[in-house]
Amino acid sequence: MKATEAKILDFLKKSPQFVIPIYQRTYSWTERECQQLWDDILRTGRNDAISAHFVGSIVYIEKGLYQVTSQSPLLVIDGQQRLTTIMLVLEALARRLGETEPVEGFSAKKLRNYYLLNPLEEGEQGFKLLLTQTDKESLLALVQQKPMPAEYSLRIAENFALFEKKVKDLNDEEVAALCKGLAKLVLVDISLNRDQDNPQLIFESMNSTGRELSQADLIRNFILMGLETDHQTRLYKDHWRPMEVSFGQEAYGSQFDSFMRHYLTFKTGDIPNVNAVYEAFKAHAREPDVAASGVDALVADIHDFANYYCAMALGHEKDKDLGAAFHDLRELRVDVAYPFLLELYHDYRMGILSKNDFIQAVRLVEAYVFRRAVCSIPTNSLNKTFAVFGRELRKSHYLESIQAYLLNLPSYRRFPRNDEFRREIVQRDLYNFRSRSYWLRRLENYDRKERVHVDEYTIEHILPQNENLSPRWPEDLGPEWQRIQETYLHTLGNLTLTGYNSEYSDRPFAEKRDMEGGFRHSPIKLNTGLGSLDAWNEAAIQERAKRLAEQATEVWAAPSLPADVLEKYQPKNRKTGVYTIEDHPKLGPGAPMRSLFDAFRREVLALDPCITEEFRKLYVAYKAETNFVDLVPLNKALRITLNLRFHELDDPRGMGRDVTGRGRWCNGDIEVDFNTHEDLPYIMGLVRQSFEKQMGSEELLDEINGGGQS
Repeated sequence: MKATEAKILDFLKKSPQFVIPIYQRTYSWTERECQQLWDDILRTGRNDAISAHFVGSIVYIEKGLYQVTSQSPLLVIDGQQRLTTIMLVLEALARRLGETEPVEGFSAKKLRNYYLLNPLEEGEQGFKLLLTQTDKESLLALVQQKPMPAEYSLRIAENFALFEKKVKDLNDEEVAALCKGLAKLVLVDISLNRDQDNPQLIFESMNSTGRELSQADLIRNFILMGLETDHQTRLYKDHWRPMEVSFGQEAYGSQFDSFMRHYLTFKTGDIPNVNAVYEAFKAHAREPDVAASGVDALVADIHDFANYYCAMALGHEKDKDLGAAFHDLRELRVDVAYPFLLELYHDYRMGILSKNDFIQAVRLVEAYVFRRAVCSIPTNSLNKTFAVFGRELRKSHYLESIQAYLLNLPSYRRFPRNDEFRREIVQRDLYNFRSRSYWLRRLENYDRKERVHVDEYTIEHILPQNENLSPRWPEDLGPEWQRIQETYLHTLGNLTLTGYNSEYSDRPFAEKRDMEGGFRHSPIKLNTGLGSLDAWNEAAIQERAKRLAEQATEVWAAPSLPADVLEKYQPKNRKTGVYTIEDHPKLGPGAPMRSLFDAFRREVLALDPCITEEFRKLYVAYKAETNFVDLVPLNKALRITLNLRFHELDDPRGMGRDVTGRGRWCNGDIEVDFNTHEDLPYIMGLVRQSFEKQMGSEELLDEINGGGQS
């Protein structure tokens, strides 16, 4: 490796040509990075006291790829983003300068012939910088002042337009400052020798700062960088480039990392950390069976699953029925289900899973997530639920095994049954539900062939939400009208769709019913029955809510299997219910520790609705995702085991003991004994740490009803 400091214009002038290899990411700088560079250039050019401004490094392979001559291209390993951006600034400046030369060396002719073009060369050798794919044609069109190609690079076009406008807006003095600033830009020129240096390791370390490469960029480079040029080109053109095109320029940057994470979750059964997908991929690629199949098979497999993902997550599905099911999942933002659905899609393509069963499976996933959101069941560990779903499949009875798995999910993972769903959906605030357009559309279009585009309508509160209602409303509602409005305003029974929202305003119900376009004449199915009502009051709201809730159980249908079939899928090692508190004499009525135990269990179970209590033969387990605290009753104390590493516990009083590696019945590395009610608040502080560690380590699905994101 050779590293030297150089002014960037001198570096460009002496270098014959820069080539961006096909395994590099496309040009991706946004307005933010461009604005920062622009500000730095002008600030440097305006201040004579600043002699130079450092912009980073350019790392390239000097030898080993081409036969070395004075005109050998330099293969850029790192620095293409700033290199390309400076080229765009130079082209924009050249168009402004024309025949003028405000600063020596800065005229349109000199900028192009020194830094943008190789005027004595023919063909592609006539350009200083060759990018990849769409970026390449777009940049070449710019430096030749030709129209952009039909399939142009969005980033190249948008950033050039930004610089062109900025240059046009400068006065003559500021143009001179821009030229001086460009002349002061300095970089570190780092040349590698392919025979002696490891470009992959250097590439990874060089991209640890600045605008980070995506995990997908690193993966592509890891796969392609070490291959011979012909092999690189073939794999890129046959597989990677088609994937980039399928995702699209914008979605590739924002979605490919997510796809790769779902792909690895499906393949390995483990969920990679968002920022460690690249490391997880390298580990997967080095697995003996994967490595034995070869890089071609690995890339082809990624290509297949990327197509599945694009069909489901990006709306590329060509089958109308499947496309509709995927569309509904996207509206719910059920990203955590994709590892499971990737397996289903693969089996559908392989003929193992029928189209009809595939659609039913997707609808079950949709219903599962929506019902849980309506019932306010914590979304913790949904990612893990779907990550291990595939292990439960019996592909000889594919759909049946999916239904059984959902029905057998325990506690806070449960699939809400009809009675719970009906009860909750009538009382939830569905107006402020994040996916309100989704549930309205699904209810409206269920079981009808002529689809209603709900985006053309607005949501209507039949009983208005105005604080100052017209006098008729309190008369119709009765003396408790304020309670009724507060209780039912945003609930299922009071919400509908209309194209006449502004005309309805806060008119009395009778006027909304009978006016032109009113409920009596509405083609909207959700308004069925409103035209025949004499009044809109508490009873009417409750009756409509009950009817729509019943319909909702069909729209988001629960799985159903005969008891004898479901029994076949019961986990064979399930012990729940075998032991009770009666099996623990030290917790019996009147036992010294019974009162303290009762207080402890109340505090633990109150931490979160997802927590369950399970009596085992020798201890009592408290679970969220898994055991976070276990309790062993002793004669004169209660002993708890916390599922934490000893160094993770904040324990000012030093009550915890490190039992790492010792044989014991419980889960965790920390034991704590206590025997007084006075200690309970402190003990609960320790327990809460274990609980929060477990819940914090699980990624949370975006709350569909407006909650947060982990």
